[in-house]
Amino acid sequence: MIILHLSTTVISQSAAYRLHRGILSMGLDSKILVLRNSIDDPTVIKPLRKSERILNFLRQKIDTLPLKFYPNRSNFLFSPAIAPDNIFGDISTINPSLVHLHWVCGGFLRIESLKKIGRPIIWTLHDSWAFTGGCHLPFGCVRYRDECKKCPILNSSKEKDISTKVMNRKRKAWKSLNLTIVTPSKWLGKCARSSMLFNNNRIEIIPNGIDTNIFKPIDRIYTRKILCLPLDKKLLLFGAVNGTGDPNKGFKFLEQALQKMKDNGWGDKVQVLVFGGREPINFPELGLETTFLGRLHDDISLALLYSAADVFVAPSIQENLPNTVMEALACGTPSVAFNIGGMPDMIEHQRNGYLARPFESDDLARGIAWVLEDEHRREILSHRAREKVEQEFDIKLIAGKYLALYQDILNRKQDGK
Repeated sequence: MIILHLSTTVISQSAAYRLHRGILSMGLDSKILVLRNSIDDPTVIKPLRKSERILNFLRQKIDTLPLKFYPNRSNFLFSPAIAPDNIFGDISTINPSLVHLHWVCGGFLRIESLKKIGRPIIWTLHDSWAFTGGCHLPFGCVRYRDECKKCPILNSSKEKDISTKVMNRKRKAWKSLNLTIVTPSKWLGKCARSSMLFNNNRIEIIPNGIDTNIFKPIDRIYTRKILCLPLDKKLLLFGAVNGTGDPNKGFKFLEQALQKMKDNGWGDKVQVLVFGGREPINFPELGLETTFLGRLHDDISLALLYSAADVFVAPSIQENLPNTVMEALACGTPSVAFNIGGMPDMIEHQRNGYLARPFESDDLARGIAWVLEDEHRREILSHRAREKVEQEFDIKLIAGKYLALYQDILNRKQDGK
């Protein structure tokens, strides 16, 4: 069995790469074909010739051209997937038993190209793009259930806009395609089942996995000394790529919650740690001491940081199954988030963290304080957080579930089903 993953890019923390490594550890032949890559791994196949790298850059630019007709669009990602691709030579050379798609936008894979793959296809959805008219985060919009139009992400009032065209292209290109859809969260699975595109497809729920030998609890005093962090304060951790700049990550709600905490007497007791980007220019005063740690590129540094923190906060507006929350829980760090998306799949309210009422900063502050105010309770939450990940998200368990799915799909193919 040869498994070929397709992913626009991978880093060591990406769910696709973690799954790939998990499959390799089971003795299977697994490879990842990418558009661009920053990992030194011979099983990750990337363009080597300069001409290919130039073409890939141009594809990314071409893919955004239709958006020029929507100058008032939001900053949220929208992918028409119109750029021609040339991945089939690589697929033919590798000759995989099946192809496993992950995040394939950004000029990597054209909508119409899926039907040319010619092998069983599994598609793990890491956002909603596969079943929408082009947006990756539809928020409250559910037009994907029927017909995309007047796209709110594009701020469009047209009855037939580019979202309509993208949806029609997907419907036509994938009509007779035998796609097996996997969603990491129950919430995204429910959305996919309600969509016009996938309501008749096989949809499985398999969460992302994590290496629990790397992400594990490490003594807090030891990690704080290693990272030069204070021993006499509660440490609140927030992190995401461009976490303070991406509105979906909900930093404005955290900002409001921290002001509430300051008003309630936490000002000198808590230090806020932010990772995933540089300190923004003209960053507002939060009322609590804040330290920006920049980007952390390796798992060991991340595990040390999670273990040093008393609580991890993820106030996102919409999320599938975020790695950061899983990583924090694996390190025994109770997490606080809004009760949205895939958060309830990981955070059990007042058992290993706190699920605040969506977008109520008061309740977010209440949840953070609830975790921090009682050290004995925090230790219980910590133990349960680790236990949750060991039982449900260990990468060996997740890779085993995918292996069973691969075998079932290939057996069905042999039986002509």
